[in-house]
Amino acid sequence: MPEQSRLLDNSQSLPDSSARAQGKVYLVGAGPGDSSLLTLRGAELLKRCQVLVIDRLIPSDLLEMVSRDCRIIDAGKSGSRHTLTQSQINSVLVRWARLGKEVVRLKGGDPYVFGRGGEEAVWLKEHNVPFEVVPGVSAAVAAASCAGIPLTHRDMSSQLVILTGHEKLDKDKSSHDWAALAKMGTLSIVMGAANLAQICQKLMANGKDPQTPAAMIEKGATPAQRVVIGTISELPTLAAQAGLSPPSLVVVGQVVKLRQTLNWFEERPLWGRKVMVTRTRAQAGRLSSLLKDLGAQVIERPVIRIEPIAPNPALEIVLDNLINFNWLILTSPNGASFFLNSLFARGFDARSLSGLKIAVIGPATGEALAPYGLKPDLTPLTYMAEGLLESFKEVKPGRLILARAEGARDVLPVGLKNFGFEVTELNLYRTLPALNFGDPLTFKELKKNPPHLTTLTSASSAKALASVIGQADRFLFPVCSIGPITSLAAQEFGFTVAAQSQQASILSMVSAMTEYFKRVEYSYEPWI
Repeated sequence: MPEQSRLLDNSQSLPDSSARAQGKVYLVGAGPGDSSLLTLRGAELLKRCQVLVIDRLIPSDLLEMVSRDCRIIDAGKSGSRHTLTQSQINSVLVRWARLGKEVVRLKGGDPYVFGRGGEEAVWLKEHNVPFEVVPGVSAAVAAASCAGIPLTHRDMSSQLVILTGHEKLDKDKSSHDWAALAKMGTLSIVMGAANLAQICQKLMANGKDPQTPAAMIEKGATPAQRVVIGTISELPTLAAQAGLSPPSLVVVGQVVKLRQTLNWFEERPLWGRKVMVTRTRAQAGRLSSLLKDLGAQVIERPVIRIEPIAPNPALEIVLDNLINFNWLILTSPNGASFFLNSLFARGFDARSLSGLKIAVIGPATGEALAPYGLKPDLTPLTYMAEGLLESFKEVKPGRLILARAEGARDVLPVGLKNFGFEVTELNLYRTLPALNFGDPLTFKELKKNPPHLTTLTSASSAKALASVIGQADRFLFPVCSIGPITSLAAQEFGFTVAAQSQQASILSMVSAMTEYFKRVEYSYEPWI
């Protein structure tokens, strides 16, 4: 959830709508729970909106897409519990739009599929508020797809009915025609968990074969997905035994049989594994994305932050005297970015480096040069300080700039000087503990349901992690390190190194985790 300082006190702080400026409301579907399934249009609107009104099941990482100035309003509803009533939500949308704001009403799934988006659109139209509807991927379809169940199949079902199971089935006259529904090919029933037994009974009482295949999908299309399959006569019992709970989708029909063949979602190599990524939020993206693609449940918990050294007189002197150097050595993507951004900020460009050769510690640092139109001249075979030093054994000595983090190991400067190089050490940034460890899950809560692996990509991240996890609890957090130096630091702080990357790269790290999980038994209790 967003930080509390950005939340509107919904009951007390509605804006004065007397202003005449006119904004616009966007009814945006957030998709079924996987933030990567948000549409491009939805992502564009999230980045630029000024007010965001959210539902209960919105993925928390979508909230990180909005600007720091965006006002976030929690309008979540769960069963009979309401943060805001529907009439209050309607009023919020109209009032903020009349203040001239771009308002995104972010709704789980699709706004018009059992999301009350239609009601909100009618209200906006009646009050002359411009609006746009951005469709989303409905859980009524996505959850079945991720459970390996195609809702239609020409050999099994050419009919699909999507209905809600949320209505009171014991009322005198149901809004559902159960006799007609019992004859349909496939039923996709949203919000049916509470009434599952009654739904199945209604279908069988109206002629549905008790042996008809059926499935209940909990938290579909997310890493916490769980699926129970059986017949409609036994599904309520099976779901209760498994402890399935909302949000859930119920699918009834012959297509459920195909799950055994088409269950791609849960067959990914890291399905059911929980991995905590401790990189800075700006750097975690690629690692998290790769792990999610392989099926892992990922929680990003940055333990360090990167802070540039400013002011930095030494950097200014170096930038003004680049012509006097033969080599520039960059030991991290951060170092590359800080150095080149400073160069360009002074009005120079890549031509200022024409007299320099560039060495990088590994391919990730080399990739950081690409946006500046640069390529490295030297990349070692082993992506660590020792490997880079080895590569300089056959290089003609000269004057070089060693640009890196404050407090880095002295392997490179000492070794290069021994080879005859004149080394100018240039500290560009420092690594500090992250400012906030507690949002949205604290490490205290994580101890109750710890990750199967925690990633460490530097010795400083091992130190920072140790600062928030007591010595007695560190055995709960086995780690995958990016290389031997990080492994040594992790062990010194009392962590168990379960896996180690063969090369100091993200791809190699993911490979090490994949191999580890092939060997190790695990139990899975999802974070979500």
